[in-house]
Amino acid sequence: MLLCGIDVGTSSIKLSVVDASTKKVIHTCSFPETENEIISVSPGFAEQNPEHWWYCVMQVIKMANATKKYNPLDISAIGISYQMHGLVILDKDKQVLRPSIIWCDSRAASIGDLAFEALGKEKLLKDLLNSPGNFTASKLAWVKNNEPQIYEQIKHVLLPGDFISYKFTDELTTTISALSEGIFWDFNKNEISKDLLDYYGFDVSFFPEIKQVFENHGQISNTMASELGLSTNLKITYKAGDQPNNALSLGVVEPGEIATTAGTSGVIYGVSSELKYDPNCRVNSFAHVNYTKDLRRIGVLMCINGTGILNRWLKENFFPTNSYTDLNSYANQSEIGSKDLMCFPYGNGAERIFNNKIIGGSFRNLDFNRHQKNEISRSVQEGIAFSMVYGLELLNSSGIVPQKIKAGYANMYLSSIFSSTIVNASNVSIQLLESDGAYGAALGAGIGSHYYKSVHEGINSIKLLSEILPDQNKNKTSDFYEKWKSELLKML
Repeated sequence: MLLCGIDVGTSSIKLSVVDASTKKVIHTCSFPETENEIISVSPGFAEQNPEHWWYCVMQVIKMANATKKYNPLDISAIGISYQMHGLVILDKDKQVLRPSIIWCDSRAASIGDLAFEALGKEKLLKDLLNSPGNFTASKLAWVKNNEPQIYEQIKHVLLPGDFISYKFTDELTTTISALSEGIFWDFNKNEISKDLLDYYGFDVSFFPEIKQVFENHGQISNTMASELGLSTNLKITYKAGDQPNNALSLGVVEPGEIATTAGTSGVIYGVSSELKYDPNCRVNSFAHVNYTKDLRRIGVLMCINGTGILNRWLKENFFPTNSYTDLNSYANQSEIGSKDLMCFPYGNGAERIFNNKIIGGSFRNLDFNRHQKNEISRSVQEGIAFSMVYGLELLNSSGIVPQKIKAGYANMYLSSIFSSTIVNASNVSIQLLESDGAYGAALGAGIGSHYYKSVHEGINSIKLLSEILPDQNKNKTSDFYEKWKSELLKML
């Protein structure tokens, strides 16, 4: 039996085909080779076309099947991981009405702030665990307020993973986890929030059937099975937002466990058994993949919008002929502190950790005589790492106190400078594991199809590659971090 995991990221679509019995990856690939564009027609806007996501999904499946490394008809279940918080709206014919307003779009922040005040901060935090902020519910309200001719045609409201699942199966479903990340879910009443729907004037019929994350979300349609060369018996048995899924892929499912990732955005994600929330809404709480009404598992998430996207910006605009490996090499040739050059990676929209303020990305102390490509490269990595450490401190204030954190050996964590900077500045070790989002989604498919008898059976073979501990550079790194943080606080 084979399992397939599909990770619908902002930059690309990644796929892994996994042997269910051995949990070994047979093949992994991504599409397209160049990173997908984020459309930004106005400051703070960020959109992508859901139909383009689906085109990329089809292409990556066909590309993987063409390798002949496995029989596509042996794939029994697909798991889907997807970029969180995006808004996908369909009409009565299930056609996409407009581009998706994606996770890093900040146009609806003021709408969410008004709802937070009007409905009562204390009540919303207790019920929804978050302010509506610039999450999916507020994005839908923006469409209602600014594009009434489109809003009037809405029949279905989906998260990105719900849309991809629908394209496979022609069936519409969602999950409590998805609704919670959109800030639609009332945790105390265990239902879609009537208070929020009434305030915004949304119809509850917009939302599809609610299922568990690990459950059958539909069987592939005959048309898609034929188009993609897959079995007509194949089912979608798992779908989760990319950060809960990343945590699953690292074996983080129980209270006290911590995961981190640094792709386009940077995230630290801890699991709690309590309905935890940050009174200042700098970190956010959602239903984790194994959340049920009877067994509460809450993912407490700290997100920074501009991590890998900053590194990509640096490479594409200043080192277009170089690889990310080259940038890591340049960074290694500079000293800790980058000769006092400081980078602040906040150029990708409103940041939740700053109460949805847009402070912009910047460099401080830039000296044209002292700072060259080595210092610029290291400063970018140190700035991103320090932003993660600052986020760790915010998690501490919400009762999530890590002793160690787990990361997949991918993206920014491929850089030893990046990883060691986090460890030395925070005094928290990092375990690097052989895993990624597509692999985690494949394991999720195995859990959802009941091939694995439990969540723990599904994740018990994730391989530890190495553990990074504080080293002799700890004091120098932590001292520079304190200087960096002092400059950051002046900006807020």
